[in-house]
Amino acid sequence: MDVQLKRGLMDVCVLSAIKNDESYGYKMIKDMAPYIEMSESTLYTVLKRLETANMLTVRAAEHNGRLRKYYKITDMGMNRIAEFMDDWQQIMSIYRFVTKEDTTNG
Repeated sequence: MDVQLKRGLMDVCVLSAIKNDESYGYKMIKDMAPYIEMSESTLYTVLKRLETANMLTVRAAEHNGRLRKYYKITDMGMNRIAEFMDDWQQIMSIYRFVTKEDTTNG
């Protein structure tokens, strides 16, 4: 798969994991596991990239005596998911064209 496409898909997956409620790294990996395999190192790279792009915010809170980072989606992050949904419709249209049966030569 194209690296840029995969990167964009991972970004949208992470944003989708926090679109309804804030979350933390381990929980996001667990929530995404049925759909996409993502290592912790990849997740934290994606989270940092999304934070830099202002698509999510981060807050630290103590949990069981340890500091845990919680991530929350921003309006820009929600807009990115919406853009992805629009882009996906175009991708699916192209896919249908590429995979259609050639009935003119049959």
